[in-house]
Amino acid sequence: MLSENTIIKMIFGFKVKYLRKQQGLSYEKLAERTGLSKSYLHDIEKGRKYPKLGKINALATAFGVSYDYMVSMQASKKLQPLVQLLTSNFVKEFPMELFGIGAEKIFELFSAAPDKVSAFLNTILTLTRHYQMQREHLYLTALRAYQNMYDNHFEELEQAVAAFRATHQLDHFPVRVDQLEKLLQEVFGIKVDRHTLSQQAALDQTRSYYSASAKTLYLNKALKPMQEAFLIGRELAFQQLQLAPRPYLTRVVKMESFESLLHNFQASYFSVALLMEENQLVEDIRQFLRSSTWNPEQLLLILERYQVTAEMFLQRLTNIFPKHFGMKDLFFIRMESDQALSSYEMTKELHLSQLHNPYSQEGNEKYCRRWISINILKAVRAKMQLRKSGLQIAGAQISKYWETDNEYLCLSIGKVDRNNANRVVSVTIGLLVNDQLRKEVGFLNDPNLSIKIVNTTCEQCSMPDCEARAAPPVVLEQQLVLSEIDQALEKIEKVNS
Repeated sequence: MLSENTIIKMIFGFKVKYLRKQQGLSYEKLAERTGLSKSYLHDIEKGRKYPKLGKINALATAFGVSYDYMVSMQASKKLQPLVQLLTSNFVKEFPMELFGIGAEKIFELFSAAPDKVSAFLNTILTLTRHYQMQREHLYLTALRAYQNMYDNHFEELEQAVAAFRATHQLDHFPVRVDQLEKLLQEVFGIKVDRHTLSQQAALDQTRSYYSASAKTLYLNKALKPMQEAFLIGRELAFQQLQLAPRPYLTRVVKMESFESLLHNFQASYFSVALLMEENQLVEDIRQFLRSSTWNPEQLLLILERYQVTAEMFLQRLTNIFPKHFGMKDLFFIRMESDQALSSYEMTKELHLSQLHNPYSQEGNEKYCRRWISINILKAVRAKMQLRKSGLQIAGAQISKYWETDNEYLCLSIGKVDRNNANRVVSVTIGLLVNDQLRKEVGFLNDPNLSIKIVNTTCEQCSMPDCEARAAPPVVLEQQLVLSEIDQALEKIEKVNS
């Protein structure tokens, strides 16, 4: 992140460079007027140095402006958007270095064409205010971009997990909750409390809370062992990696900074990797993919072996597939609905390499009912109505997108929401069908693997006679009307030409 001192030097440098160029002054001419060396002026404009009072006065006199203008956060109309951006919490807290963007690169970008960059930034700032975009949205978008940049595989975290497993002899599967709890107590002096949260009515839905003062990890007593394992593993990560700042509640209610969100992601990554060791999981998945037939039970057996939730498992595959199988074009989504299946909501998504279909919609459009993510929810609901046990179902299909060349192998697991028995949830990983996927997946041509033509939403779909349509194609109808208007106008122009 940029320090306060760096930001002040950058703003001052912008002002000096802008005023010098606006007044047509060379370095030589400005040096004559101020008595400052050309190299010193150059360092000021690069944001490397901040002059003392006498030199600031000399610069202000040379430019014909006041001392206060030079040192304040106020600037000309063209520079003010740059100042607003640099003094915003987002820039102060956002670790640019993660994306290879140092202070000098930012300075070079802004100072190369300040008028154009200022106009662009002013547009962005206006849009974010108009749409009431919260900094949380920007942080989440930045985190997704960070994951995409590294194909969601972080070697340093994988190595840290491997070292931790070796040090504490965690060489068996599944990793037991009592082992993790013992490590938390003996290595870091943190105890686990499963009673206190339930005594507070306002906290009965809170999964966990860490109190640094009490050195206690409070867990909801209603959690399943696999949920406890993840949360204790996550706390082990915070302690082992010394991640701070950090959230103390499981759910990040308020994002104080991008660093806090990033550290939460890193701790979660560490925990899931701890529960599903990389090399062993790669071997299990390789055997699964090499099978010539699609077998949903085989997928569920891997899940059972590691004693993790379906969401942990499929999200872990988003780390494994790009690195070890060369499958870098993928998406992960989580869909939820009530038991009545009256509506469907996409509550989590990740896209690697590009924005894949499907993706979340801001409006009230109806998601395509041909998705396996939705149909597997229907299967879970049917099983619930029959009062059958083992309410966890795996499914797969090849989704071919209507009027495009894109098709995805989608692996999906549906289940009852562990935190709300009245809701059903599905998690899905979609892999772009290409030569690499065909090379790795043996069951891709299995006749038992369902193939369906799908789309994104009903409102945008021109597919005729769709038995699963939940809404008319109103968006396409509006586009057709506009197209007819354009064609009519073209005829008028041809008559007049």
